[in-house]
Amino acid sequence: MEYKDSRFLSFFKMKNEREDINVIHAEIERGVVFKGTNLWILICAILVASVGLNMNSTAVIIGAMLISPLMGPIIGMGYGLATYEFNLFRKALKNFLFALVVSLITSSLYFVISPVDTAHSELLARTSPTIYDVFIALFGGTAGMLAMSSKLKGNVIPGVAIATALMPPLCTAGYGLATLQMNFLFGALYLFTINTVFIGVSSMLVSQILKLPIRSIVDTGRSKRLKRYVWLVLLLTAVPSIYFGYILVQNDKFSNHAHQFIQNNSVQENSYLINSKVNSTTKSINLIYSGFGVSDSAKRELKEQAVRYDLDSSKIIILSGTDVNYLSQEKQKMQTESDILNEKLTAASFALRQAQGKLDSIRLNDKKGKLLLEELREIYPQIVNCAYSVTFAHPDTVKAPIVIYTYKSPIYSNDRNKIVNWTRSRLKNEKAKVFFER
Repeated sequence: MEYKDSRFLSFFKMKNEREDINVIHAEIERGVVFKGTNLWILICAILVASVGLNMNSTAVIIGAMLISPLMGPIIGMGYGLATYEFNLFRKALKNFLFALVVSLITSSLYFVISPVDTAHSELLARTSPTIYDVFIALFGGTAGMLAMSSKLKGNVIPGVAIATALMPPLCTAGYGLATLQMNFLFGALYLFTINTVFIGVSSMLVSQILKLPIRSIVDTGRSKRLKRYVWLVLLLTAVPSIYFGYILVQNDKFSNHAHQFIQNNSVQENSYLINSKVNSTTKSINLIYSGFGVSDSAKRELKEQAVRYDLDSSKIIILSGTDVNYLSQEKQKMQTESDILNEKLTAASFALRQAQGKLDSIRLNDKKGKLLLEELREIYPQIVNCAYSVTFAHPDTVKAPIVIYTYKSPIYSNDRNKIVNWTRSRLKNEKAKVFFER
């Protein structure tokens, strides 16, 4: 029995297939750098993925994931932490952040230029990460690191690149940035963070399990702090995804129950179901039956059945075809009345603006008249009043100011000419009309 067990366990041994330690280290170190060819491949991969998301083409997106070099620095960070190679970890982190910024800028510029701004299903799929994405990144990263440390790499690395999907979330974040849709930006960045953290952590765990040699001496206290930081990052990344995963499961459960309920109640009395709408977010169901619909007793029975399907009967709305027509007519009527009220409101607002403009004009005229009077009385104290207004100067078609001075003692012709010239100069308008009255 013991012989058979050892034979069975031999299928899982990887010692004979493991790559040389120095080769693994050199390959990981080479993969963390983003400059020259690697940088241009990254930019091309981002543009290909952006086009694929923009055109909703799954094949193009898969192609972009295959040519993406983003896995390199992430595995480098995990390996660096596992072997306490902190210089490699810092180098990988620096290159990773640089690649992140370049990717966001490239994808944002593409979506700013692109005339197509519709959010297709491939974009929407990258905005709601759940705990299942954590498992994908964890197992994918494990497979990637195992392949990296093996002589028999095969097609594992490309497969991991497709499964963990680092490119599409980055491009979706760029779309959110370009279109100022924060739900796309933050949702996609959170998915990218999940993939990054759990690929890195799985690389770290595999490196420790394979007992890859430690490359620097670290005291016990620093090692414990490092582990605490890793656990903290894991918890902060994973906890929201657990909540989103729970919501996803609940919505899926509701959707299945709702469709079973609808399927089993498609015919009621002499009516059949002509339309149904299930809203997983609000947990509501709308049912529309033909003709005059179903009786009140049938409605009560439907709602009693809904409870047996774990559905909230208060959120099940049952209508008939005639109800829908009536509601449509009422909606049109309300829209017509609303349009009439809006027109009246617009007319009233216009009249109010006109009245306000006239009032402002009167106040401005009074102010100008007082100003002219105060300045002129310093020289001609016999002027006791000044009326100022603006009107069309016949036969001209432009407005011109009219000023009327009232005096208590005579003003001679020579002085009147001086006052007229001073007024026109003061108003900066040679067409100003000046009159005198006693």
